[in-house]
Amino acid sequence: MSTTLHSPSSAFQSAARVSGRAAYDQLYRAAETAPESFWAQLARNQLHWFQPFQRVLDWQLPRAQWFPGGLINACYNCVDRHLSSWRRNKAALIWEGENFEQRILTYQELHRKVSKFANVLKSLGYRQGDRAIIYMPMTPEAAIAMLACARLGIIHSVVFAGFSSEALKTRMEDLEANLVITADAGRRRGREIMLKRNVDAALAEYAGVRHCIVYKHLGAGIEMHHQRDLWWDDLMFGMSEDCPAEPLDSEHPLYVLYTSGTTGKPKGVVHTTAGYLLQTHMTMQWVFDLREQDIFWCTADIGWVTGHSYLIYGPLSMGATTLLYEGAPDWPEPDRFWRLIEKYRVNIFYTSPTAIRSFIRQGDAWPQKHDLSSLRLLGSVGEPINPAAWEWYYHIIGGGRCPIVDTWWQTETGAILIAPMPGAVATKPGSATLPLPGIFPAIVDAKGQPVAEGQQGFLVMRQPWPSMFRTLWRDETRFREIYWDKIPGLYFTGDAARRDADGYYWLLGRVDDVINVSGHRLSTMEVESAMVRHAAVAEAAAVGRPHEIKGQGLVVFATLKGGQAASPELVDELRDWVGKEIGGFARPDEIRLVEALPKTRSGKIMRRLLREIVTTRSVSGDTTTLEDYAVLLKLSQQGKEEEELLAHEAQKEKV
Repeated sequence: MSTTLHSPSSAFQSAARVSGRAAYDQLYRAAETAPESFWAQLARNQLHWFQPFQRVLDWQLPRAQWFPGGLINACYNCVDRHLSSWRRNKAALIWEGENFEQRILTYQELHRKVSKFANVLKSLGYRQGDRAIIYMPMTPEAAIAMLACARLGIIHSVVFAGFSSEALKTRMEDLEANLVITADAGRRRGREIMLKRNVDAALAEYAGVRHCIVYKHLGAGIEMHHQRDLWWDDLMFGMSEDCPAEPLDSEHPLYVLYTSGTTGKPKGVVHTTAGYLLQTHMTMQWVFDLREQDIFWCTADIGWVTGHSYLIYGPLSMGATTLLYEGAPDWPEPDRFWRLIEKYRVNIFYTSPTAIRSFIRQGDAWPQKHDLSSLRLLGSVGEPINPAAWEWYYHIIGGGRCPIVDTWWQTETGAILIAPMPGAVATKPGSATLPLPGIFPAIVDAKGQPVAEGQQGFLVMRQPWPSMFRTLWRDETRFREIYWDKIPGLYFTGDAARRDADGYYWLLGRVDDVINVSGHRLSTMEVESAMVRHAAVAEAAAVGRPHEIKGQGLVVFATLKGGQAASPELVDELRDWVGKEIGGFARPDEIRLVEALPKTRSGKIMRRLLREIVTTRSVSGDTTTLEDYAVLLKLSQQGKEEEELLAHEAQKEKV
């Protein structure tokens, strides 16, 4: 664990919303002393209510109700309330397409389009409680569809536009959706992704959808089914711009977002309205130190929870200008992200460690071609960021002047729970630092007992928080078993962590990413961090496999930086390197140098699949979130070839 402290500059600290460590401590103590009063005051002051709430929290483990009795609307809070101020003419959404197209929607224009589309939905008979699948590229229309559903109380489920028709059908069936909103096609690395064709294939096996609304984005040739399929633009033409937002119960479901599980069935995470909106709103202030003039860019796709919370609902509730980009970060050149930052003078940049490591692999020359001086804050999300990547991000992208907010949260938590307040908390490379106000974590053993300082354990939450998910859609049993029964009385995050002498939290990855080698509990994060500190390595993923002597053996998959050649000598060097960096017991049994690692479409390395490859040579779990199945097939084939080679060598020795 790095002990290097990076304190905010005096200029940053003096202008910050939360300035200085004493201010953080005061906020945290206030929430700790009287949590319900703390959240109630924020809810009253920060959100617009049609009817005030009667109570703050009804908590019957594991079911929470936040702000019961209150009537609220997420769309109204994200759009309408800004129209009574100068923000009505402020840019709400800036969109750029992969082919350099550009559109800008002010809050006033966004309100018009959302209201018209909400009226479209009403005219087709959709009302509060109906369920819509949104399967669209990263265009303003995707945000408009989400907000229009929220305006009417239609529960939306955004499905990432890279998913197959089979994955789409599975989500439609589970949600019992009766509406689909899609586009003819999207664009990725110069290719057209035929979204409507995938919808047609899914609907051929699912008959519950009454209408499919299609936005003509690229003008791709598609088939339209009579009565069921309707063109977005035709429906919008002449539609009234007057559509009042529906007052909804504070606990009305806002959306269901499907996330992969260890079984073949994805989990439908249910987020409700008021608590979710409050915490995404507050974390925009606390974590991103958002200022009125900022251009905020979260690079996540709208189909992931990060896109929901920090591309749409959080930024818009704060009246921010948020940037949407439809395309790949390396298209048509590896500097596309840096070109966008320079072009739009982005101030806050929030991306994933996976993306950061890919930037490192491309080399420093690409970002150094561009003026990134507009940046004042950097963020990372999705998985623990290793210290080497953190330092590169800080020095090369941030120029050594931008604080980094390393954020820990989950689809299930809805909003950031552990992260530095950049004007108040000094950072350590690789640490998510401290919990935010109103968040009370602990690190415990399997019996729920706190572990000693510096010891690895299970990260849990001791008390409910407003943005917590309420259940899994139509699967209460699974909700209890996965999150509440493992350590009774505590929310089980599924992540391993340590807490150092300063109270800083160090996330070590998923609990099943901990390997027991000869009695030593070894985090895969530690091994991967050691690997990427080597000058030749760009990315690494470590997994365990059964070992008859050590209990578990360590296998590391690694990709190399550009210009580095794979060789047996390099493999030996890397094994020795890890042993030197961590200890002899951590020396990998095997290192496989590969061209690519299997990742989800949000950029996370799918270690579970790698574990299956090294243990069973086959994959049986959920692969619907996998970005490129060809990567997995290639790794599986390599594993089989190596197994055959080892068996052949063993047979020769016998002879």
